[in-house]
Amino acid sequence: MAFELKQTLKLTQQLIMTPQLQQSIKLLQLSRLELVDTINQELEENPLLEEQSAGNDPETEIIPEIEDIKVEPKTKEITGEGDGKEDFDWDAYLEDFGPMGVPYQHEDTDAPPFENMITKTSSLSDHLLWQLNLSRFTDVERRVGEQIIGNLNGDGYLMATPDEIATIEDVDPVLVENVIKKVQKFDPLGVAARDLKECLLIQIGFMDVDSLLPGKIVENHLKDLETRNYNNIARKLRVSIADVQQAASIIVKLNPKPGRLYNEERPQYIIPDVFVFKVGDAYRIVLNDDGLPKLRISNFYKKIMGGTENNGGEKCKEYIKDKMQSATWLIKSIQQRQKTIYRVSENIVEHQIEFFDKGINYLKPMVLRDIADDVEMHESTISRVTSNKYMHTPRGIFELKYFFNSGINRIGDLQIASQSVKEKIKEIVRGEDDRKPYNDSQIVDILVECGISIARRTVAKYREMLGILPSSKRKKYF
Repeated sequence: MAFELKQTLKLTQQLIMTPQLQQSIKLLQLSRLELVDTINQELEENPLLEEQSAGNDPETEIIPEIEDIKVEPKTKEITGEGDGKEDFDWDAYLEDFGPMGVPYQHEDTDAPPFENMITKTSSLSDHLLWQLNLSRFTDVERRVGEQIIGNLNGDGYLMATPDEIATIEDVDPVLVENVIKKVQKFDPLGVAARDLKECLLIQIGFMDVDSLLPGKIVENHLKDLETRNYNNIARKLRVSIADVQQAASIIVKLNPKPGRLYNEERPQYIIPDVFVFKVGDAYRIVLNDDGLPKLRISNFYKKIMGGTENNGGEKCKEYIKDKMQSATWLIKSIQQRQKTIYRVSENIVEHQIEFFDKGINYLKPMVLRDIADDVEMHESTISRVTSNKYMHTPRGIFELKYFFNSGINRIGDLQIASQSVKEKIKEIVRGEDDRKPYNDSQIVDILVECGISIARRTVAKYREMLGILPSSKRKKYF
């Protein structure tokens, strides 16, 4: 066998992603807050970029600004109108008893928002340490108490054992146990408990009611309480079902996660990327540019490139040239991002016009390909555009992905969006008798009467996705 070397020519096609294309794809999938962070980071790293303000000299502009983007619609105008350590799902047990707390009633006043009036909220640790310092503790007990408070999780449960705390502080575990019992009497009640059972028993012990039966139920029959098997509890404790129901009504008022009352997390408000307004019989789409830094390139560095001032040599010009190219790409990528979001939003409104006019029951089945074909883009691009982007509409604020859903067959070869079916299931559950809730089979029958053909297992899947409990756990006894 002979070996030889040959030179051959081969013509191939290969997709190479330029830095500009990579940057455009990256910016396209960023959320609004992430985009603002990226722009601010570029402003810090690139000296050629400037944020436009009212006092800037307009002569320094060499690239169109972001707010000057005007996208002309390519289509015609749209017309038409416990924590704890027990295997017990306390959240599921409480779900159908309604929200806890005092309802808030809004008053139309000129007072500033409450979140702007409070500079700092008190954390759980701060609140407990304040009580610890006001209590009659010895220096050793106070030191142990600080260790206990420092080992609480966000729900208020103690995550360290008395032996571990005793080893850290070099004290007797009995002393640690005594301090734990004192801390458990602090506000909020139930804090520093080791598990759900202990948390509930602490609160029951401070209630101004006959706590004997509720305490027995929590101590020995939490599992039956979760499944609402009141008959079994009554039989084991040799009491009437009415007594068990009364005790359960007391237990349900307890707080299984007392630490949540001092949660330091502040609410995250959604800022829409697109506004949809109805003007007459037409829907108008407006991009939300508020809060986005408006970029441009400083004329000072442009003069350096032209050699009119501050001649810093070839290396200086090469550096400025690279930074200018990077700044130009960033501004153009942001402009392209805004144009793409506009076009995709325009087509979503066009496809879902009946939803905007009539509501959730008229939401149409739609997939990424439907929009991709109209705007002549790849499905992956549409997926990036619709991720973490929100649309403010007369029907509320929705993520762009909300409008993409599969179809469910109606009777008569028509289809309905899966999101509309979920909303219908929620309506059925809201309208049921609390003492005789519908099971999944009965919900299927009701949907068939509404012209929606769906399997029982699909109803069960949608019910779980909506966080709706099974009928056995939705049943109310009092």
